[in-house]
Amino acid sequence: MNMKTFYWLIKREFWENRGSFLWTPVITGGVFLLLSIMGIITAEVLGARHGIQIGAGGDLQHVIAQMDAGDTSKVSLTLDIAMYSAMGLLSVVLGIVVFFYCLGALYDDRRDRSILFWKSLPVSDASTVLSKVVSATLLAPVIAVVAGIAVGMLQLLIVATTLSFHGVNMWQLLILAHPFHVMFNLLGYIPLYFLWALPSVGWLLLCSAWARNKPILWAVALPVATGLLVSWFGLMGLFDLPTTWFWRNIVQRGLFSVFPGTGSVFGHQGHIAVIGHPGMDFMDLGNTYQLLASTNLWVGVVVGLGLLAGAIWFRRWRDDS
Repeated sequence: MNMKTFYWLIKREFWENRGSFLWTPVITGGVFLLLSIMGIITAEVLGARHGIQIGAGGDLQHVIAQMDAGDTSKVSLTLDIAMYSAMGLLSVVLGIVVFFYCLGALYDDRRDRSILFWKSLPVSDASTVLSKVVSATLLAPVIAVVAGIAVGMLQLLIVATTLSFHGVNMWQLLILAHPFHVMFNLLGYIPLYFLWALPSVGWLLLCSAWARNKPILWAVALPVATGLLVSWFGLMGLFDLPTTWFWRNIVQRGLFSVFPGTGSVFGHQGHIAVIGHPGMDFMDLGNTYQLLASTNLWVGVVVGLGLLAGAIWFRRWRDDS
């Protein structure tokens, strides 16, 4: 594979989908910050209207100065949550963007007949499909994470600035936060997302390459209808089929693995290891990378590669003329 050609294929995907890849997370982050500011202003106005004063006379700063190590840890956790909070919303948006991008990635080329132009170029079908995989599982997440980090930092500054009006030393508060640790966790999760999302990306691209029309109906209706059929057979007692297993490992993995964080929730059969702060452990790379020991992950990778091979084959031979 010519790396220079592959680079331009990735760049093509970015320019053709700049609205989804770039502006969607940026606008979502901006809306998140606007809502946060509106919430803070509302709280301040209602507090003043009802005579509620937080930290009047520097009491809040005195409380912070008297905190022990355990209390300081809780404040640090709260500040880190403020930085993570934006990424929670952006993760949902990223999953939606990747889902619909993969569904249209190969289908749209056939629908507008631009596939005839691209096939006239010295670019293999494998390179084309792989460029879309990299765009969905690496390019889009990197942009979303960078946007999430920027919004998270601004969110932290907004919280610290607000508390500074109530007698809290802003810089003393910021020192308690762990911005670089948050950045490291978010950026470090991307390679794991690439592996976990492969079965969903492979299935969606396969449907995009294969379906003659409305790939979303095939991508969603086929596994869901099969799941309902399996459940019905189980309910009727006709066959002893693994209903729960099918919904978890076929339907759920095939459709929702593009949403970041689902690996931490579902990769260990719903059990998340506990390290450090309860409730925030799934964001620590020391915990999330335990998923590499999960059979679920690697079976999904193998299945995803098989589905991508099918997408490449249909990309090469599919003819809608």
